[in-house]
Amino acid sequence: MKFAICNELFQDWPWEKSLELSSKLGYTGWEIAPFTLGGDPTGVSARKRQELAETIRKADTEVVGLHWLLAKTEGFHLTTDDASVRERTAAYLGDLVRLCRDLTGSVMVLGSPHQRNFPESMTHEQADDNALTVLEKVVPVLEKHDVTLALEPLGPGEGNYWNEASQTVAVIERLASPNVQLHLDVKAMSTEPQPIANVIRANAEHMVHFHANDPNLLGPGMGDVPFEPIFQALKDVEYPGWVSVEVFDYAPGIEEICQQSMKNMQSALTAIS
Repeated sequence: MKFAICNELFQDWPWEKSLELSSKLGYTGWEIAPFTLGGDPTGVSARKRQELAETIRKADTEVVGLHWLLAKTEGFHLTTDDASVRERTAAYLGDLVRLCRDLTGSVMVLGSPHQRNFPESMTHEQADDNALTVLEKVVPVLEKHDVTLALEPLGPGEGNYWNEASQTVAVIERLASPNVQLHLDVKAMSTEPQPIANVIRANAEHMVHFHANDPNLLGPGMGDVPFEPIFQALKDVEYPGWVSVEVFDYAPGIEEICQQSMKNMQSALTAIS
């Protein structure tokens, strides 16, 4: 099982210090939030992209890809009725595809609930239709650069669009592109009507990326969700991708979160082996 960690956890730490810690603890991948690259991540120069990729490579770490794609941006939205906004959103996602590939990443996780939630006047089906007009424009860029866009269902506490994996898979199957697949997240799956392990098994065909965390916003095993059945399900479906730690509450401290998350994941793996 390959373990990665999301880089926004390290906040204002220099990349070299962050990578030294994550590598020492056994994380072999880094997942990058574009907003950690500055106010205009798509404007990062070609030379700077090369330098960032090289910094990560020197730490014996792989770039998994990008997530939080639309976080801390303005003027973008996935399901809006405003065609011009959808056009800009598609263009921006295309620019992120190129950034992802330049950084040597291959997966982009589309969560960003605030930029996809729809109003009460719109149905979920209408939201799907609008989202598809955006995603259809991004597919050729994904295919050209061999990057996979992983759509992320999120719980109702974060919004009203793609609350369950089945809703997300419906859009994936309408697109019918191998470059648009499914991302699953433990915190989000905790709100599904069936056990997390069942969600994994039911959607294994489309799953290309996985976030390990807990509904309490901390890392895997730092809350009430047991990871043994989750890792057993991942093994049962022969999931080949990354298990990437994503946390939202940094109160315990960077080092504690990194160490405890890895310790808990390794313990869960040992328990099922």
